[in-house]
Amino acid sequence: MSKGLLHHIELYVSDLKKSTDFWGWFLEDLGYHSFQKWENGQSWKLEETYIVFVQVKEPFSDNSYHRKNVGLNHLAFYASSRQHVDDMTQKLTNKGIPILYTKQHPFSGGGNHYAVYFEDPDRIKVELVAPELSK
Repeated sequence: MSKGLLHHIELYVSDLKKSTDFWGWFLEDLGYHSFQKWENGQSWKLEETYIVFVQVKEPFSDNSYHRKNVGLNHLAFYASSRQHVDDMTQKLTNKGIPILYTKQHPFSGGGNHYAVYFEDPDRIKVELVAPELSK
């Protein structure tokens, strides 16, 4: 393994079924495959990196997530191309998942940053960004 590569991300979620329904199709579209599944969690893996979703335990379920608090702001994934971003935008729209920053889309990140932004069921912001064009 290459030093510094991300090994895994583990996210506690308010409703495991909603989260795995939401994330499953998206991650599989990016090339991830189902990796582990147990009563209170599920993960998807791409090469050596995996993402885990775990049902939050009852004593902690009252603490809702907000990306503007201290902690994680968003997760960003590479798309294969600008067309992939466009295709994903259409898939999200077809699924009734609101696109964030629609007035600036797909350049919400500015300049040559071609991306789509949306939120998961717990309002964790997700970004799918196209590789930069040659300079």
